[in-house]
Parts: sequence; C-alpha cells; structure tokens
Amino acid sequence: MYVPFDTLPDESKIWIYQSNRKLSDDEMNEIEADLKAFLENWAAHGKPLEASYQLRYNRFIIIAVNQETQPATGCSIDASVQFIQDLEKRYEIDLLDKMNVTFKLGEHIAHKPLIEFKKMAKEKAVSANTIVFNNLVNTVGEWHEYWEVPAEDSWHSRFF
Repeated sequence: MYVPFDTLPDESKIWIYQSNRKLSDDEMNEIEADLKAFLENWAAHGKPLEASYQLRYNRFIIIAVNQETQPATGCSIDASVQFIQDLEKRYEIDLLDKMNVTFKLGEHIAHKPLIEFKKMAKEKAVSANTIVFNNLVNTVGEWHEYWEVPAEDSWHSRFF
C-alpha cells in the first residue's frame, strides 16, 4: 500500500536506482504514475507492504518499505526488481548497473562509469569535496543523512 514518503520511519529499508541518463519530465511523470500503481499493490506473502518512493534530479528512483509493519521478502523484492527491469526496457535506460557513479559538477548531475570517475579523481577533475550520491545507504534515515555527501564522507573516498 502506498503511503507518503515522509510518514515512513527512519528504519525503513530503501533501494536506490540511478539512471544512466537524465529522464525527461514526461518520462518522470509516467514513471511516477507507474510507481504509485506498483506500490499500491506491492505485497509480501499476500500482505500489503507499506511503501513509498521519491524521484530525484530526473535520475533517481528511490523505493522504501516500512519493514516494521510487514517486511519485504524474496518474492516481493523480486517483483520490485522486475518492475525496475520493465522500466529499463520501456525507457531504454540502465537502472541496475552499480558500477557507475553519479555526482554533482556545479549544478550539473554527471554520471560516469566507475573507471572514469577514478581517472577523474587521479586527474583532479573531481575532489574529495565533490558531492556524490551514495546509493549504498540502506535506510530512509541513512538516505536523509548520507546520500548526498562529499566524496570524502562516502565509499568514494578510496579514490582520493
């Protein structure tokens, strides 16, 4: 069952999917409608999941579930991955490749393969102060605190 994102407790499980390209506003509106419909019916062992989403920067799809009311299970997680794979096909985007880095260059959101980001760090095109998106956060609370952070405060720090 869909609930407003801000009603989820900080301990809610979160999954972050980043697109390899910026999505248009029309695409984002379609994805938002599809996401809400998916979450309205998302269940684990026949029990509704209290879930929500955020769409950010025309690049990120963030899904969260309140594990306290009903935990997501293998089958329900598989259903969410299938939903994401369907979006990938429909919009010809990559949302599941974890070997990419998304970061801010001024007001611009850049998306690079990890190897290119490492090269940029070596060439000082990005620094430890560059704002990166740490998609390894696990909960809504971590997302609020540690998602958009300087590279030195995330797993990206190993490149500096």
